Amino acid sequence: MTEGSFKIGDYVTAIYKTGKYIGEITAVRPSSYLVKIGAVEKHPMQGDLHNPKQTEVGMFHQRRALAFREQTNVPLNMVRPFEGKVPDYKESLREAVNKMKMNLSEENSPWSLKSLEMLEDLERDYFK
Repeated sequence: MTEGSFKIGDYVTAIYKTGKYIGEITAVRPSSYLVKIGAVEKHPMQGDLHNPKQTEVGMFHQRRALAFREQTNVPLNMVRPFEGKVPDYKESLREAVNKMKMNLSEENSPWSLKSLEMLEDLERDYFK
């Protein structure tokens, strides 16, 4: 499928900010798709999106993954086809968080340490 050729009910991967999700298209708009989130492939990066991997910023943002069944507008060019079974949301979220934590722990920079701190706080909320 090409950009702009999806229809309501199609399952896709969608990149939103710095996270990647699997979801279902629920509306087609001129410049975006409305995607209902079913699973998380990549957890969003922590910190300031305009100053990636920096800690000396006005506010170091804690970035949550989009919630199960949350709907978000995703630009047409950030949507790709998805084939297969949509994984369980909680399991996919746990895998995405663990993968990000593993990658961050290998980096050992001020940004990665602050990001790990943010993710551990999010984990307490996600998996309580």
